[in-house]
Amino acid sequence: MKGQWYGDYSSDVNGKMLVNIDELDDHYEGVIYIYPNTKNLPPSVAYFSTEDKDVEHDVVAFINAIDPSTGYQCKWEDIKSKYADNIVHSKEANVSISIQNGNLEIDAATDIGLELSSSLEKPSHNGKSVIVPENMSWTEFKQHLAGLSTSRFLFRGQKKDWRLVTSFHRNERYRISEFIHKDVKELHRKLSAITSHFFDLSTPDQNGAFFNLLQHHGYPTPLLDWSYSPYVSAFFAFRDVQKSYSGDEKVRIYIFDNQSWQDRYPQIQNIDPPYRHLSVMEFISIDNPRVIPQQGITTVSNIDDIEGYILEREKSDSCTYLRAIDIPASERNQAMDDLKFMGITAGSMFPSIDGICEEQKERNFSK
Repeated sequence: MKGQWYGDYSSDVNGKMLVNIDELDDHYEGVIYIYPNTKNLPPSVAYFSTEDKDVEHDVVAFINAIDPSTGYQCKWEDIKSKYADNIVHSKEANVSISIQNGNLEIDAATDIGLELSSSLEKPSHNGKSVIVPENMSWTEFKQHLAGLSTSRFLFRGQKKDWRLVTSFHRNERYRISEFIHKDVKELHRKLSAITSHFFDLSTPDQNGAFFNLLQHHGYPTPLLDWSYSPYVSAFFAFRDVQKSYSGDEKVRIYIFDNQSWQDRYPQIQNIDPPYRHLSVMEFISIDNPRVIPQQGITTVSNIDDIEGYILEREKSDSCTYLRAIDIPASERNQAMDDLKFMGITAGSMFPSIDGICEEQKERNFSK
């Protein structure tokens, strides 16, 4: 039952449903996002908790409205003036939830007599990317870059062909609402004692900067790091490959058409809207000296299967947003030497004692 589930629901007015379920020690807790196919009704969010870990549950879900202009949940009274006088909003629902034939089955009846049902799917994946790569040598890759507009594209380097997934979802957590209201508040309380700047989380720029700080210091977040520089991305792809590696493995560099994506899809500041999204964000750098040398930029997403979402959009839009280039890992030494002469080293990417030591290790040790 744990995971992210998505699909259609049927009711008097049909729509889309996104369900995030986390597994706790002895039960499940979940969040249901309900997005009607009409603007005459507000989207909603419902919270539930099960008594145990069975595959069938009858629960009471508590429901809030979502302000369609911001994507944030609110009291119905705060937005009811935006809708017709005869529109009312549910406060709770009796919900039956079960796993049947690999799908999440939901049947609900609300306190205002609304009934809905849904059969939702969860993406299946084995950790590997489903993007079909282009294979290039290191030299061919550098030549290929000469024909690209680097202001249009974002780049991400990885040691292997892992699927694109945020560290939050990779650690098998799904309720971003819990991350915002629990994790971030706890981390803010603890880190405020040691950061030189006090982050005002009520300010969007500082809130994003705090998330980015967590990301760059190893805490799992719904952020995915990219770079404006293909060469910085190549450094991260080759960085952990053993020196003088001679096997058949390949490193991967993703190329994302940022310009086309932003032209087509609104980029939203809300990290936890009631619908799936992938938004490109460039946060201000506060207490985070790594962002500038890494030419960093971030995508924020509430989606576990980012690749599947992008491929779905490519099919509907008849265009390509995401490509992957695989380069032999055996070219690691040549690539890292070239990057060193460009000034891209561990010392420049990580301006700290750790980064300088890693750079000197690269220079002074053969393995």
